[in-house]
Amino acid sequence: MCPARRSADDDARDLPSSEADDAHDLPSSDSDDAATLAEVGEGEVLRRIFPRLPHSAAELLGPGDDCAVLAAPDGRFVVTTDTMVQGPDFRLAWSTAHDIGWKAAMTNLADVAAMGARPTGLVVAIAAPLDTPVSVLLGIADGLREACVSAAPECGVVGGDLSTSSALTIAVTAFGSLDGGEPVTRAGARPGDVVAVAGELGLAGAGIWLLFRDGTHDADADGDSIPDARRGRALRRHHGALLEAQLAPRVPVALGVTAREAGATAMLDVSDGLTLDARRLARASGCTVRLDPAAIEREAAALRAVDPIVGERARAFVLSGGEDHALLATFPASVPLPEGFRPLGAVTAGEPDVLVGDVPSASLGGWDPYADWDGRAG
Repeated sequence: MCPARRSADDDARDLPSSEADDAHDLPSSDSDDAATLAEVGEGEVLRRIFPRLPHSAAELLGPGDDCAVLAAPDGRFVVTTDTMVQGPDFRLAWSTAHDIGWKAAMTNLADVAAMGARPTGLVVAIAAPLDTPVSVLLGIADGLREACVSAAPECGVVGGDLSTSSALTIAVTAFGSLDGGEPVTRAGARPGDVVAVAGELGLAGAGIWLLFRDGTHDADADGDSIPDARRGRALRRHHGALLEAQLAPRVPVALGVTAREAGATAMLDVSDGLTLDARRLARASGCTVRLDPAAIEREAAALRAVDPIVGERARAFVLSGGEDHALLATFPASVPLPEGFRPLGAVTAGEPDVLVGDVPSASLGGWDPYADWDGRAG
């Protein structure tokens, strides 16, 4: 039996602690959103989710049929997919449902932008434990919608799937239009090109470092730490820029098309760290990416100015922090950098590697879920 209607304050108390703060931000509903997925069933969950999802300008046929139909203006589209799993990709003690939806959208929109394309549609699959409150899925839907409105207003959710799982999981597939242009791949950089970046560097890496340093408590006598929702919220109040960059990143999605139109020769988004992703570009293009030490120091100084807590770690976060989803691109030296991009170095002939000045990068850097996850779900 579904529980009787209660006030919004009562509903907030029943949400996981990381969700309670956002309970009043959700649009009102004609039913109790604190009920679990098992109590209301798939059909009712979908009925509540659909009104919250953004529509795509390219949508010819949207949710409700076996497939969506999207317009492809020049007969081609780019497609990408990304999965976020509770544990290796987010912790419920630190991320709100809105954060999860926002980040799931942004990480995919960044990939579309990195090809020089305009995002047109998302397909979203969510698997969640049966005892998950419906309000969590509604919060995810709100995050998806607001991320699209913020970064790609013509993009929307055109379909998806719901299922059950022991861990909350969200998989997003994104589509984009090239609008008659050519895709910007990782393989086009040439010696003499300028290496440039648009977006933040180091903030997200500093944010996850801070969460694991100060946002946990000891779980047992062995000293194993687990995420702490109260400490996480406190960190977010006092170190908002770092925590927001990690939990709900803002991506310069529109600058992907701008870079393509300005003549970018290669591009990718910095999801796993500047050094690691620059090396991917170098290997795909068969040349050396040489980062300017002065430019790296400027980035580190900018990070310290955002939040002095990073201290001397700033340079390491800039080079290998990961999850900023900035756009790293190369441009011919004869082309003015488009507004929003700042220079980081140059492409030179040589082995496909990354140098900081004349010094090879000390490590791969970045995030590897197979190597770096501690096995906890949080």
